[in-house]
Amino acid sequence: MSEAHIRWISGPVLRARTSDTFHVHEAVAVGPHALPGEVIQIGTEEIVTQIYEDTTGLKPGDAVLGTGRALSVALGPDLLGHIFDGLLRPLEGDDGAFLSPEAKRRSTQRFGFEPAVKVGDTLRAGQNAGTVAGPRTQVLLAPPGTAGTVTWVAPTGTFATDEPVCRFARDDGTSGSLTLSHSWPVRQPRPFERRLPVAVPMITGQRILDTLFPIARGGRAALPGGFGTGKTILQEALAKWCDADVIVYVGCGERGNEMAEVLDELPRLEDPRTGRRLMERTVIIANTSNMPVAAREASIYTAITVAEYYRDQGLHVALMADSTSRWAEALREVGGRLGELPGESGYPAYLSSRLAEFYERAGRVQTLGGAEGSVTIIGAVSPPAGDFSEPVTMNTRRCVRTFWALDRERAQARFYPAVHPLQSYSADVDALARWWQVQGNPDWPAQRRRVLELLQAQVHLERMARIIGKDALPPAQQLKLLCAELVNDALLRQSSFSEVDRYCSPQRQTAILNIVVRFLDLAGAAADAGVLPERVASLPVRLTLQRIGEAYGEAHIAGIRALWQQMEHEFAALSRERGDAR
Repeated sequence: MSEAHIRWISGPVLRARTSDTFHVHEAVAVGPHALPGEVIQIGTEEIVTQIYEDTTGLKPGDAVLGTGRALSVALGPDLLGHIFDGLLRPLEGDDGAFLSPEAKRRSTQRFGFEPAVKVGDTLRAGQNAGTVAGPRTQVLLAPPGTAGTVTWVAPTGTFATDEPVCRFARDDGTSGSLTLSHSWPVRQPRPFERRLPVAVPMITGQRILDTLFPIARGGRAALPGGFGTGKTILQEALAKWCDADVIVYVGCGERGNEMAEVLDELPRLEDPRTGRRLMERTVIIANTSNMPVAAREASIYTAITVAEYYRDQGLHVALMADSTSRWAEALREVGGRLGELPGESGYPAYLSSRLAEFYERAGRVQTLGGAEGSVTIIGAVSPPAGDFSEPVTMNTRRCVRTFWALDRERAQARFYPAVHPLQSYSADVDALARWWQVQGNPDWPAQRRRVLELLQAQVHLERMARIIGKDALPPAQQLKLLCAELVNDALLRQSSFSEVDRYCSPQRQTAILNIVVRFLDLAGAAADAGVLPERVASLPVRLTLQRIGEAYGEAHIAGIRALWQQMEHEFAALSRERGDAR
């Protein structure tokens, strides 16, 4: 075991003298309480280590012991349904006490195991070795690097996560065993067979996202927004309603009171798929701003490692990171204590590469076992004063393909989701158009483009209206403003607290988009025929369309067809009225 001794310490960073061999990213135990840490720099006779606990009480001369392993976490069936800190240590307990520094995850749960291999079978990495029963049935996969011939398999029964259930002999004569859990280095991406191209969207149930700015399954999205714009509420809505099999929610450096609300609300949410608790397919990793800053930096890597573990089981995983700005601030603080040359706004020069490494671990892949799995990352960003030109937002923007910009003015107007339709974008629209066309909306790309063009025109016309007055605008321009208002109310506004409209299926989204675009067509034709905008505004169907999300829930999609007929009838009556006037 390698050993070093502290000579200098500042906050979570220490320097230690040594003549032994250490490795970068090696896990270490520091001081009399064996505080967990990680080697981040190596010199000729010195190592630099960051500590994941409060360093109060450490002094020069205290020992730093190397473990010989990279910083790792244990991955197993005891993760779902629980809350952990940034090092995957449980935060739940009957006494509510803080974790001791040397605490580790010691699961007392036992899980049912049914083998899928037999003695004499060849075992390879990613192979299904058995089924594990629990709150959610999982698969025991042979970890990466496993290869050999099965020599013993446990019979069907219940086992602890650290009990062997299979033994195998390697080609070099050594032996190995499988348990229900295994360790994996958090900074090392888990291997897969190959990446798969973008093919289907991850449905979020939010119209403004799915219809205008869809995210691909296995994609990467940024959710930037200033204080009070609804980042956390939107991420909770996405966690509940998106079509992912497993949710990994990481609260990275958020304020304790805000994180407490998440920890209270998320476990109580009902899973719309099963009617049970959403927590049964959720892993929460909580690291608040009053926890050690270095552990905040590690929590992001812990979360993505957990997500990859479930991806390798052939599941589709959504990772919600709230927020990567706090993670970047941890990098800045540690970099400052190391004396590194600061970059823009004091962030380290390697900020962009660290962000890229994190988002690169998203993707839709063919696993080592041949199944299809995916990790979709949605990272919230908290730019100071809502300034999207600050370094974290700008560097994140280079890494993602979907950008959902939250707007403070829309939030202050109680317009939710407060996603700004002209500052947001999705680079996967063309690749996902085929999916929407197969779902029964062949005109989806053109309809989406038309809606965005109308919203762009609205900004220009509202600027003019503030100067000369709305009533001074030509009738055609007044009608455009009327139609843009309808698009905002009918299509883009959606309350997460509405019993009817908190989720919108692709079928209902298609029906609403079709009828709204048809209204635009009929309104344009009426304007060409000389119908005044106020007559269009007075139509009963327009008022119904403004609240269509609340009026026509998932069980009443067919009713939108009857509303379509009413709309056609009312516009036809307008045309006859105009003809009689002539």
